Amino acid sequence: MSERERARERDLVLAPNEYAFIADETKGNINAYIGPYKSSLANTDQPVVFDIESKRFSRCSLEEAILPFAVAPVGWYLVLKNPTDDGEHPKTGAINNLVELEVGRKVNLPGPVAFALWPGQMVRVIQGHHLRSNQYLVVRVYDEEAAKANWKNAVIKPQTPDEDAPAEVPELTPDLTMGKLLVIKGTEVSFYIPPTGVEVVADVGGEYVRDAVTLERLEYCILLDESGNKSYLQGPAVVFPRPTEVFVQRGSARKFRAIELSENSGIYLKVIAPYRDALGHGHEVGDELFITGKDQMIYFPRPEHAAIKYGAQAIHYAVAIPAGEARYVLDRNTGRIRLERGPCIFLPDPRKEVIVRRVLDRRQVELWFPGNASALAHNEHLARSGEGSGAPVPAQRREATEEAPAADASFGGNDFQRAQSFTPPRTIVLDTRYDGAVAISVWTGYAVQIVSKTGERKVIVGPATYLLEYDEVLQAMDLSTGTPKTDEVVDRTVYLRVLYNKVSDEVEAETRDLVQVRVRLSYRVNFEGDPQRWFNVENYVKFLTEHLRSLLRGAIKQHSVQDFYPRAVAFVRDVVLGAQGEDGSRPGRRFDENGMRIYDVEVLGVEIGDEGIETLLVGAQHAVVEQTLTLDGERRRLELTRERERIEQEVQTIQAGTQQQRLRLQRAEVEAAFELERAKIHTEAEGRKARLDSQLADQESLDAVHAAGLARRRSTSELELELSDKQLLQRLRELQGEVNAVVDKAKAVSPDLIAALQAFGDKALAEKMAQSMAPLAILGGQSVSEVLARLLRGTKLARVLEVAGREPTSADEGDESGSD
Repeated sequence: MSERERARERDLVLAPNEYAFIADETKGNINAYIGPYKSSLANTDQPVVFDIESKRFSRCSLEEAILPFAVAPVGWYLVLKNPTDDGEHPKTGAINNLVELEVGRKVNLPGPVAFALWPGQMVRVIQGHHLRSNQYLVVRVYDEEAAKANWKNAVIKPQTPDEDAPAEVPELTPDLTMGKLLVIKGTEVSFYIPPTGVEVVADVGGEYVRDAVTLERLEYCILLDESGNKSYLQGPAVVFPRPTEVFVQRGSARKFRAIELSENSGIYLKVIAPYRDALGHGHEVGDELFITGKDQMIYFPRPEHAAIKYGAQAIHYAVAIPAGEARYVLDRNTGRIRLERGPCIFLPDPRKEVIVRRVLDRRQVELWFPGNASALAHNEHLARSGEGSGAPVPAQRREATEEAPAADASFGGNDFQRAQSFTPPRTIVLDTRYDGAVAISVWTGYAVQIVSKTGERKVIVGPATYLLEYDEVLQAMDLSTGTPKTDEVVDRTVYLRVLYNKVSDEVEAETRDLVQVRVRLSYRVNFEGDPQRWFNVENYVKFLTEHLRSLLRGAIKQHSVQDFYPRAVAFVRDVVLGAQGEDGSRPGRRFDENGMRIYDVEVLGVEIGDEGIETLLVGAQHAVVEQTLTLDGERRRLELTRERERIEQEVQTIQAGTQQQRLRLQRAEVEAAFELERAKIHTEAEGRKARLDSQLADQESLDAVHAAGLARRRSTSELELELSDKQLLQRLRELQGEVNAVVDKAKAVSPDLIAALQAFGDKALAEKMAQSMAPLAILGGQSVSEVLARLLRGTKLARVLEVAGREPTSADEGDESGSD
């Protein structure tokens, strides 16, 4: 590297708004070079920079030593540490020696401002703080004297549309002590630059401007003070915390919705500080409250309340108890369990009421609900989980001072929304089979006995549904089973069949002649009278069968097998049901001990113990049956013959009667025809006579009519003749007048004129005819005159042609033809 290049590298060139710190290593001074400026540095001049962290000067290259001015435009401000005593800044375009600094102090300089720093000074450029009406600043007094001296120098713009309105400076406490925190509210100030002695405190995220909480209706927020006290503020409002307060947050939410209550919901509270409510009622520490929608529909927490929660749920809701169901409710103070019956919506008071479940052991479930596997599984689950019939111990109680859902972040103003499609109504499913009291459904024809721990008994007769009290159980009974009935294996149940009960049994007895018989029976039983007696006998099946076995054995012993076997059914019915009355009914057998009555018995079979005797009895019975069947066959044949002959006789009688009836009908028909013919002849004779008499009576009238007609025709004819004569006379007169007129005209015409006219006419006619007949004459080879003479022979024109033929000269012919 050449000397010139080394010298160029030691040249310090500063543009406007640039400066650099150069240390004189021989003296230890640090000079500030302010641009625009150019200087060639000596070998003892070392570029340095001020390290803000270590607060020391560090060596650097010349390029790194060149720094820009500290610039704050309008709306910004500079926080300058270690200012000079007089507030002067290094002069531009020169070298500035180190001056005395007020180390440890700092000043706020609002823009627009730009200057270079003295060695050892530190600066931070901060944008002025723009505030909306729901924003605020927290400022702290770091220099009490400077704050008091410069408070009025703060840059403050009021939060008002009127620019001419004076700025409202927030009032401070009388003494601005060191470390005092103040709140600058956006509702009062729209722009703020702190004065010297006051700094704006940034939040945890490094932001200076903080958001207040805007509360709508039905919203609230919680402010926690450094003293531990909480404040509950309700909307609508913009909430600015005091300098010592912070917002209580749940997650990211700082505002909460008020708790909506209804008549079927409530909130359980404990008083943690004494107070008096709006009605003037005093509440002491430790009091418990249960507020429902009947007390207030909207609940806002207050600092004296702490919510008592079971699990995570703060609101207690009512339960629906359908008709025919109930819930066990435990009184937490007395330990008494009562039955809350439906239909109702039941909201227990958690201060003294707890809904409990009753757990039935496996034996009770199988006895009360036979075959119900789901009921058995449910009660076993309750027994394993520890819920149910023991003393109800609520879940671990947790207290919290507030609990509310976070406010919705979307737009929540008043509006109406109407869906474009059908929205089905909300539907819920109530499955309360195992939630409430134990319900016993007694079917038709059955009964159960309810026994309480106090010894009270009651009998429920079906059909009915009974809800057991918490201390009530069902009385069980044992029923003998098998055939014949024994108590070796019993069927334990709580349901007594009181109508149309059926008990089967087998009785072994001995006849008078020492023959063993076995009778299979089926009793039909009803329970009658007072229901309280029905359960007096624990095993009514055993009681019934043993008593009737004794009766039947005694009765059978008095008869031989030959007497008993043929009439076993009637014999048994007489013994069990009593003798048949005149109306055919039997009284039945009553048991006064438990109100049981046998109203019918069926004999299902009778067996003889000795097979030989049974064979003889069966053979004798077969012989009797065979003889009886033979006699019945002969009787039936006799009856058949008798009936057949009787039918044949009736057929003959009916046929004879039919023939006689046919002859009678024919005779009546002939007589009727004769009478009809005679009536016709008589009628015709009478008609002719009547017609002749009528004609004779009409002759005179006809003569008079004929004469009158002739006279009319004569008058008419005479009138017509007279009219015709007059018309003829009139016509004659007309003709006579016409003749006279013609005569008068003829007299006026002279004979010469007549002859001339006639001649002229004849000639003209002849000429026309000649012209017309010329073609014919040519064809026939004759002259025209000859053809015309032959055609007009015998007419007047023939004479004219003759005269014309006699004239000799052609001139005359020419004249004649011209005259024609």
